Amino acid sequence: MVETGQKPKLIIFGDARRDFVAEAIEDFTNFAADKAQILANCFRGDCAGSVVREADFAIVFGGDGTILSAARDLSETNVPVIGVNVGRLGFLAEFSLEEVKQLFDRVTAEKKLIEKRMMLKCTVASGGRDRLVSTAINDVVVAAGPIYNMIDLKITVRGQSLADCIGDGLIISTPTGSTAHNLSAGGPILSANLSAIVITPICPHTLSFRPIVIDADNKIEIHPQRINDGTSVILDGQILSPLKLEDVVTVERHKGSFLVVNNPLRTQWDTLAGKLSWAQKPKYKRR
Repeated sequence: MVETGQKPKLIIFGDARRDFVAEAIEDFTNFAADKAQILANCFRGDCAGSVVREADFAIVFGGDGTILSAARDLSETNVPVIGVNVGRLGFLAEFSLEEVKQLFDRVTAEKKLIEKRMMLKCTVASGGRDRLVSTAINDVVVAAGPIYNMIDLKITVRGQSLADCIGDGLIISTPTGSTAHNLSAGGPILSANLSAIVITPICPHTLSFRPIVIDADNKIEIHPQRINDGTSVILDGQILSPLKLEDVVTVERHKGSFLVVNNPLRTQWDTLAGKLSWAQKPKYKRR
C-alpha cells in the first residue's frame, strides 16, 4: 500500500479499440497529475516488466475483457487492479470514471478494499512437451468447435477418475469466472474471494451430469477421447489453442493472485443485482 504522504505509483492499461478509452485516460491523467506518479501508460505500449513491478496500482480502462488481459500480465506482480468501466457490462470494472476520481484518495489508501482472488494455471501438453502454459482469471474452456459433433472428455481429479463428459465441452471456472460462461451454462455463482474450482459441462448428453465445486488445491486433468477438427482450449475467451487427441490439459491453481480493488459504494451482491438482474422480484400486476 501507499505510505502516508507519498503519491501512489500507477500504471495505466486501456483497450485502444474501444470508444472513449483514450478520452477517459486523458481525463484521468489530467486529474491525477498532482495526486499520483504515473510510471507508464500501457495504452501506448510502454509497460516494461520492471516498471510494472514498481507500481502500487494498475488503473485499467475498458470492459471486463481488458481487465482479464491486464490481470494475466500482472499475475506475477501482486499489483492491485482498479477497473474503470468504459465498456458495456463492466462486471469486473467496478468504477465509473467519476467514481474513481471521487474516491481516488480512499481507494489508494484503504488496504481493506483490496480483495485477493485465485487464478488458474492451464497447461496443454503432448508427448511430455508443453504446447501452452498460461494463466486464466475467469475460466478454461474446452469447446467442441467445428464440425460441431459431440466430444468425449475424460476428467480426472488428483489422478482419480471423476467423469466422462460427452457433450459440447467443459468449463473449468474460478469463483471470479463463476458469473461468466459458467453461469450461462447453468453453473453456480460463487463468492469471488473463495478458494474453489467449478467444473461445469456444456450441454452434456445426460441429465445426471451437474456442475460440481471442488477444493482449489486439486489438480484437474482432461484427456480427450473423441474430439472434432476445431476443438480448442480457450482461456478467458481470449487465448485459443487447438486441442489434439493425444493432448493432456492440466488445470490447477496458479501460485499468484488477482488483486482487485472493490468499489466501496457497492457490494458484490449489488453488482450481481445491478448488472445481471439477479434475484429480482417478480413484476406483479397491480389491481
